[in-house]
Amino acid sequence: MRDAGSFDEFYRSTSRRMLRYGYAVVGDYTEAQDLVQEAYARAWRQWGRVSAHPAPEAWLRLVVARLATDRWRRLNGWRSALVRSGPPPVVPPPSEDGVLLLAALRQLPAAQRQALALHYLFDMSVEEIARETQVPTGTVKSSLSRGRARLAALLPGVSATELEAHDVA
Repeated sequence: MRDAGSFDEFYRSTSRRMLRYGYAVVGDYTEAQDLVQEAYARAWRQWGRVSAHPAPEAWLRLVVARLATDRWRRLNGWRSALVRSGPPPVVPPPSEDGVLLLAALRQLPAAQRQALALHYLFDMSVEEIARETQVPTGTVKSSLSRGRARLAALLPGVSATELEAHDVA
């Protein structure tokens, strides 16, 4: 049986020291908070055993130290993988057309955006879109038509005819 009152008292009397200890061990305040929080969660789960330990705070320090060691092992694994594979490729900035298209799409109702995305990005037919979104095919056709017309109005130099020319179905 866990005694919440004694755990609360233990937490209040040790948490500041434990956080300072965690920070000293890992060198990062946010990471120290995470480690100490996990250590206290483990202590709570085993509070019956931990409270009977001759030095509960020492038990907690050991848990923090082991969690920090696990963290360093994980980071070293990531570093090794990075050394083996090299840095990730540089992602080019979005094109001006892409930025304009995204801004225009954000102004469309969600149903029109979804229909256009499924149709043009996944090459789905009207019937497939209707099945996936669970709406009638007429509603999908309407969403596509209205979405194209609205995009044509929002995008400078693009006509609805041009949008329909890129239609795949």
